[in-house]
Amino acid sequence: MRLKADITLFIISIIWGSAFVAQRVAGQLGSVYQFNGYRYLLAGLVVLPFAWKIFRTQTISRSQYIWMFMAGFVLFIAAAFQQAGVLYTTAGNAGFITSLYVVLIPILLFFFWGEKPHWVYIIAVALAMAGAFFLSTGGAFQVQFGDLLELIGALFWAIHVILLGKFASKFESLTFSVGQLIVCGVLNLGVGVVAEPAIQWSASLLLAIGYTAFFSLGLCYTLQIWAQRHTPPADAALILSLEAVFAVLVGWLILNETLAMIQLVGCALIFIAVLLSQIKEWTSGKLDHEHLIEGR
Repeated sequence: MRLKADITLFIISIIWGSAFVAQRVAGQLGSVYQFNGYRYLLAGLVVLPFAWKIFRTQTISRSQYIWMFMAGFVLFIAAAFQQAGVLYTTAGNAGFITSLYVVLIPILLFFFWGEKPHWVYIIAVALAMAGAFFLSTGGAFQVQFGDLLELIGALFWAIHVILLGKFASKFESLTFSVGQLIVCGVLNLGVGVVAEPAIQWSASLLLAIGYTAFFSLGLCYTLQIWAQRHTPPADAALILSLEAVFAVLVGWLILNETLAMIQLVGCALIFIAVLLSQIKEWTSGKLDHEHLIEGR
């Protein structure tokens, strides 16, 4: 069962990595908010059948509705910055910079909750900063606009994870997931209708919406819940961290995106930083389930 769970997580990391390519395709068509709106709403409908029985048999508290809205709002901001970023950077860059959310979590916990970080986090932050610099600038002192947007998005992914772990973990996960996905979708769609021109439908855009909604958001979230019941937290963290690597590989295969050697060094540094940031949890075996969930 553990092998099946590890294989499932490996497939999830491939899908999440390839989702950045789908988002890049949608970005090239000029869609940010409307694309996010449709895919998150569709993802909510995908997960809804799994949660429907719970909605019917259990009473959803007022506090859960409040935190579902809060989580959905933060998810809306994170997804908007991520999708806007892929308009101006590659799928590979977006994947690696987004993965920095894992490193940012202990920093936020320290400044706002006074939780002293493990010493390895300091090394991880230094490596991540160096890696992000090499990846975004190619070694020259010039930060790309899209990479900056992805970094801001990573900050909000980290906030979303902390929100789930600190305040929303006491609620049932599937109903909470449906709620935050729908809130995120409605907010994105509302802003998109006002701030963006009417979406130009095409086969490529429909494929990007369908792929990210059904696979990246709906299917992977559900499979992740099952898989993490049958595999140790250390396995899950390591396997899912491969998402950023697959973002680069799929971007190269499908979009012909390439990286200079110095940028590959940056990718390697970020990857090492993400792994280092999980060492304390690996050794204690207490990695929170919520720390492995990005909104995608």
